[in-house]
Amino acid sequence: MNCDRIARWYRWLEYAGFGGELERRRFQFLGEVSDTHRVLAVGEGDGRFLEKFAQQNPEAAIDCVDLSGGMVALARRRVGSAHVSFRQADVRSAALPRSEYDLIVTHFLLDCFEEADVRVVAARIAESAQPGARWVISEFRQPASGWRSMWARLWLDLLYWFFRVTTGLTTRRLVDYHPILKSCGFRLKHQRISRFGLLTSELWQRSAMV
Repeated sequence: MNCDRIARWYRWLEYAGFGGELERRRFQFLGEVSDTHRVLAVGEGDGRFLEKFAQQNPEAAIDCVDLSGGMVALARRRVGSAHVSFRQADVRSAALPRSEYDLIVTHFLLDCFEEADVRVVAARIAESAQPGARWVISEFRQPASGWRSMWARLWLDLLYWFFRVTTGLTTRRLVDYHPILKSCGFRLKHQRISRFGLLTSELWQRSAMV
């Protein structure tokens, strides 16, 4: 999806809906990836994660790919370009180097795609990742059953409707990306779930033998 129409208000829309919880999801595993050197951030948005990451990891070289020119502009103003190379592009077709990155970062990206596109994105990211690379993910999730599942479904329906109207998003449901990432050689190391199961922060790692 292209967030140009809502880029300048996105942060405040996020706070209105979730307070600071989405930021906490993004920052959950910052302390565990401080030894990385080459980073690919996809769908970064307005740069809040990159700003904090760059402050803690001043020697890391970061490539940031985002479809929205408005978000790229906001992130560039927030972070600067000393250690970050920004590119407005679609990760499904953008040229990516092979076996380059030891850290991948995607926050609230995979929930924007249908299953076929998640498979494409995961496969392309796996090709660009080094053996042993880590992947930090923040996403929405659907609890399995009970009142939490119904509550989450209402929230997700509202969010998909909002982004369909404002960004042209065509996806209408979450995709279970876990088996897809596993098929690409990644394994889930840590997970933190919040908001009654609606939100997740995850740290994955690619096999060192690929």
